[in-house]
Amino acid sequence: MIALQKIKTNVVTATTILLSCVAVNSAQAQQDTIRYTGKTLSNVDYHHGQLSPAVGVHATQIMRASREHKEKADDFGWTYNHQPMMAYWNNTFYLHYLSDPSGEHIPPSQTFLMTSKDGVTWTKPKVLFPIYRVPDGFKKEGVEGVAKDLDAIMHQRMGFYVSSDNRLLSLGYYGVALDKKDDPNDGKGIGRVVREIYKNGSFGPIYYIRYNKTVNPIPATYPFYKESKDKKFIKACDELLSKPLMMQQWVEEADRDDELIPLKKQYKAFSYYHLPNGNVVGLWKFALTSISKDEGKTWEYTPLRAPGFVNSNAKIWGQKTSDNRFATVYNPSEYRWPLAISTSDDGLNYKDLLLVHGEISPMRYGGNYKSAGPQYVRGILEGNGTPPDGKLWVGYSMNKEDIWVASIPVPVTSEVKENVNDVFNDLPNGDELKLWNTYDLSWASTKIEKKKDGQKWLTLRDQDYFDYSRAERVIPFAKKMEATFTIKPEQNNHGLLQVEFQNKQGLPAIRIVFDSDGEIKVKHGARHGGIGKYEAGKEYTVTVKLDVTSRSYTVKVNDGKETPKIFYAPVDGISRIMFRTGEQRYTPNADTEPDTPDFTDLPDTGKLIPEAVFNIKSLVTKKIQ
Repeated sequence: MIALQKIKTNVVTATTILLSCVAVNSAQAQQDTIRYTGKTLSNVDYHHGQLSPAVGVHATQIMRASREHKEKADDFGWTYNHQPMMAYWNNTFYLHYLSDPSGEHIPPSQTFLMTSKDGVTWTKPKVLFPIYRVPDGFKKEGVEGVAKDLDAIMHQRMGFYVSSDNRLLSLGYYGVALDKKDDPNDGKGIGRVVREIYKNGSFGPIYYIRYNKTVNPIPATYPFYKESKDKKFIKACDELLSKPLMMQQWVEEADRDDELIPLKKQYKAFSYYHLPNGNVVGLWKFALTSISKDEGKTWEYTPLRAPGFVNSNAKIWGQKTSDNRFATVYNPSEYRWPLAISTSDDGLNYKDLLLVHGEISPMRYGGNYKSAGPQYVRGILEGNGTPPDGKLWVGYSMNKEDIWVASIPVPVTSEVKENVNDVFNDLPNGDELKLWNTYDLSWASTKIEKKKDGQKWLTLRDQDYFDYSRAERVIPFAKKMEATFTIKPEQNNHGLLQVEFQNKQGLPAIRIVFDSDGEIKVKHGARHGGIGKYEAGKEYTVTVKLDVTSRSYTVKVNDGKETPKIFYAPVDGISRIMFRTGEQRYTPNADTEPDTPDFTDLPDTGKLIPEAVFNIKSLVTKKIQ
């Protein structure tokens, strides 16, 4: 009933916003606003939405929740992890996220911090804002119940602030949920806390930077920031409080009449960027948008749904990119999948829609208000640092369970013009996967590895019972082509590797499998047919020659004969070659029940499987005239 009530509330909210948007759309037609003018739309029947990938995206699972192997996760074994925020400061990536033991709005709750020098290897989560005891006797006007032995709920829409004198502030919010139905970000919580992060990695004391006026008495656990003896810290906090665009991020959790909040209506999950003329584009959930000409003090019109954008009750992120263009990253559907990027030359007109993350891991653990998909995306806010690689970096959660980051090369493109000649040992260090899209998990990695003989291979490892590793290469569109790849499996009695030739939308026509029974197979229709055995530790060079017009191909292993085969599904052309250590998933789907309150943990959530390892030496392609 709790989940059903929230679903109904969200539907009513979405409908109300939609109707208001329709009402103002015509009146605001002449206003500057972002809009999507492209023709590509996502198809939620596929986790990837049938979207072409942005070339070179590396998606990395930096924290895999595990109750059974908490030493591999956060040392607590908490399985509700959500709402990551990012910054880049002191040559380091910072990401913090909120966490509960199992479900949203169910205490206790705390905020974890992770850091990384390269965005790939991350530190173990460290408690940034700890569990906080709500003062006994705490009440909310209009809400039944009185706090007794109750812990607070973390909920923050703002993560970091870098001051003008280069101090890094981290922020969190302690809200109160008196029961499972209560909303901790209703403006009736305890207050917002701030903590400085020092260059040596240590943390300063925790202070309150803003109390909610419902607090009575004011909690004494942490002092008010003005009590700090560090005058520069106080100055940094004052500077933050003076910025309307910073304060707009606080609207949901702040007092509903807080004078610091410029736009007090409850538009959720604010993000923004500046246009070349100095105007500010504001973005909220449901792809609501408006323009400010005075740094967020006022807004030109009531936020309306950006024309052409498809987005529901999930966050949308917008920013200027390192090539002086613009991008939005969001879920372009009524669901929280796929995760996609759209780009713009001027920050107003968005014209494409490309894939960032097109996989949905199984939701392993039950929990209150858990939604499927890669969601709640956030990048690095203006002023919070610029990674030197020029890439667009985003953090997001999967199923409100695992924490991910993705790096998106700039300029953003979906096309590759040159044939592939990727012999990994011959490529410059660090550039081996420049044009590859990777899906790299904590327990199923996708990485370049240097072996004992000094040779570099693209290695796919998999010991994750619920998921798989994956690497994909976009290639020049071809109707007739030849592809050659070399694989060295480290076992032949468990695990599997699927190699697929796909069209631009990710629909496969050819599948070759190194199967768990030690046989190399190809898919034809509903069945697979064997074409030879394979052994552990030996190299296998597979050559495929294909012709889309006749739906036919030949496959040859090492010096064996060419075996003729037929596509198992028709496609218009081949644009992608994909390597994956598991079977493709098709659930959840558009008919899967959301936020099911009686969903329990999947069986064997802590199960590890014997690791399977497949090494890819090279991939070479050429068109055939």
